Amino acid sequence: MTLPPSDMLCFALHSTAHAVHAAYAPLLHPLGLTYPQYLAISALSARDGMTVSQLGAELRLESNTLTPLLKRMEAAGWLTRSRDTRDERQVRLSLTDAGRDLAERAAEVPRAFAQKTGLQMSEIADLRDILAALRDKLKPAKP
Repeated sequence: MTLPPSDMLCFALHSTAHAVHAAYAPLLHPLGLTYPQYLAISALSARDGMTVSQLGAELRLESNTLTPLLKRMEAAGWLTRSRDTRDERQVRLSLTDAGRDLAERAAEVPRAFAQKTGLQMSEIADLRDILAALRDKLKPAKP
């Protein structure tokens, strides 16, 4: 017997992902950010100067998705891409002053999203950890 979607884990995850993106949209729109741009800005704010491959690994994005995103962010004046002086095969990413200002303004987004969920911070952390463990079992991060 086939399960109805409402009883499937995959459907709960899929529909929740859509709901999460929809909940983030009004928080990011005033900043002029898309959800993937927000993730990239957040990652670079935490660790500026990482390489494109490091950012791709952290965000679990392939270069064919990440490169156009980074080009748009560079065109917006939020980051610069430059060849690594020690290894010219690597491209380093650095936030500009405008990018750092944007990251600072975006720092309120997690709190605002948490309020939308109605969950306690400990519940959010537990849920994040469960989902990350599931993700890692299904598709381990690339080294």
